[in-house]
Amino acid sequence: MFMLGAIVTWMAGQYFGINYWVMLLLSPIIVGVLGLAIERLLLRHLYQLDHLYGLLLTFGLTLFIEGMLRSVYGASGLAYSAPEALNGATDLGFMILPNYRAWVIFSSLTVCFATWYLIEKTSIGAYLRAGTENPKLVQAFGVNFPLMTTLTYGFGVALAAFSGVLAAPIIQVSPLMGSNLIIVVFAVVVIGGMGSIMGSILTGLALGLIEGLTKVFYPQASSTVVFAIMVIVLLFRPAGLFGREK
Repeated sequence: MFMLGAIVTWMAGQYFGINYWVMLLLSPIIVGVLGLAIERLLLRHLYQLDHLYGLLLTFGLTLFIEGMLRSVYGASGLAYSAPEALNGATDLGFMILPNYRAWVIFSSLTVCFATWYLIEKTSIGAYLRAGTENPKLVQAFGVNFPLMTTLTYGFGVALAAFSGVLAAPIIQVSPLMGSNLIIVVFAVVVIGGMGSIMGSILTGLALGLIEGLTKVFYPQASSTVVFAIMVIVLLFRPAGLFGREK
C-alpha cells in the first residue's frame, strides 16, 4: 500500500497532470478505498482463523499487485519530482537540510502524533482498543465494531499510501519499493513493542537517525544495524522497549 500510494501519485502526474499537493490528499483516499474493499471482501472471512492465514493472504496480494505493476512499469524505477515550492535547501549551521526533507519530517511527525492522539486519547480510540480485546462486549454496548474494524483498516492503508506519496520525490517510484521497506518496518514494530503506537513512532525516529549516522561513519553496517539492535532488544526485553510484559 506504501508502494501503491507512490505509484498512484506518479500515474496521476504522468497521465493526468495532477500535481503533488492534490495527490497528497487524493492518493491516500484512493488506496484507502482499496483497503476497505480488501477488508470487506477478503480479510473479514479469516478473523475466526489463525492470524497466519491473514498474513498469507496479504502477502499473496502483495506479490500479485507487485508482479502486475512490475510487468507494466518494470523494476528500474520512475522519477517523480518534488514540488517547486519545496526546492532548495536551508543552512542550519551544522548541516544543509533540503526543504523537501524538512517538509517530510514535519508532515510525518504531525500525522504520527495525530494518529496516536486519536487512538489513545479519544472515545473512538477507546472503543477500538477495547474491541481488540473483547469485541463482543463492545458490540453489547451498541458499537458497530465490524464497521469500526473496516474503517480502521482503511485508515491504516491510507496512512501507508500517504507515506508513499511523501517518499515518491526522495526515492525512485518502483513496484519493489514496498518490499525493501517491509522488513525494516517489522523491526521497528518489534523493537518499539507490539500494540504501542508511541513506541513505533519513537523507535522509527531513533532507528532512522542511527541508520543515517551509521551510513556516515561505517557504511558497511548501515543495512544490518537495525536488525542488530532488534536482536539485542529481544534478548533483554522480548516485549519491546514500550511493550507490556504479559
